Amino acid sequence: MEEGSRHATQRNGWVWCALSAVLFGAATPATKLVVDHVGAVTLAGLLYLGAAGAIAPFAFREQRPTSSVRQRSRLLTAVALGGGLAPILLILALDRTPAATVSLFLNLELVATVVIARAFLKEHIGRRAALGIVIVLLGGVILAGSSHASVAVGALLVAAACICWGIDNAITASLDSYTPSQITLAKGVVAGSVNLVLGLALDGAPVAQFVFVALAIGAVGYGLSITMWITGARLVGAARGQVIFALAPFIGALLAWRVNGDRLTSTMVVAFTVSLVGVLVVATSHHSHFHRHEAMEHAHPIDPSDPHHRSGAIVVLSGTQHRHLEVSHEHEHLPDIHHRHDH
Repeated sequence: MEEGSRHATQRNGWVWCALSAVLFGAATPATKLVVDHVGAVTLAGLLYLGAAGAIAPFAFREQRPTSSVRQRSRLLTAVALGGGLAPILLILALDRTPAATVSLFLNLELVATVVIARAFLKEHIGRRAALGIVIVLLGGVILAGSSHASVAVGALLVAAACICWGIDNAITASLDSYTPSQITLAKGVVAGSVNLVLGLALDGAPVAQFVFVALAIGAVGYGLSITMWITGARLVGAARGQVIFALAPFIGALLAWRVNGDRLTSTMVVAFTVSLVGVLVVATSHHSHFHRHEAMEHAHPIDPSDPHHRSGAIVVLSGTQHRHLEVSHEHEHLPDIHHRHDH
């Protein structure tokens, strides 16, 4: 791959993940505003139905996916854990714990994603990237260390949600039979509908104004955010994508200071600064070696400047659906959807 094109692709991945972090970070204090007026399960359903509504126009314009039973079962797992269970756990935590504190503990999602991506996707981390990840986690530890012990239950609920999202992240970053919009739509429709039906049965119907607010939060903080993250993670890998996304808790904590009246402390500022340093360390890491690509078939936009998409390297089947031929070469790369191999 040409140097300029390679850096542009990676930069796009970082940008998508960063924008995703901003939107999701803002969603946490916004959700806190309605959590006392809508049941947890109902609210989770509304958030994901809002996400589906925002993404549906894009997903319906895209080519219908050609997927295997294995791909469909993995998508269902991501929908159940990331779209169904995790948001309920997060909302239950928000019902018991200040929004700023919940935002801080969301950095546990980074730990879960990195471990799962390394163990199951064989993503190469490298010393520099590992150092950056540790620095980001140190920022989270500094932040969590300032929290009161009474938030233990909330912390456990957030930890459980983060594990669910970690599994979800690893799956969706590598689920190349579906586009990011299609994955988000599936999560929104299935998880949102199921949770909403259960929530209405448990808690009854909420006031209309809070329904509209929840749908709006879901459209931006979940629909656009999830789609952006998947897009970015496919370019830089699930672990690195989550490192950038780890800024979301700090964004949420800063906004909670203004939106929810939570106190902004010097500890939060120090923790944010430390984590930002860690993100920069990861973003400047490099990795190159001779590697072999097995033949594979999937669908995503074809980039003519990418050597994995050049003439003779792929066979275009229909639209964005294409088959990669077996090839061996060496170049600098990240663990994107074309570089999931053992090291």
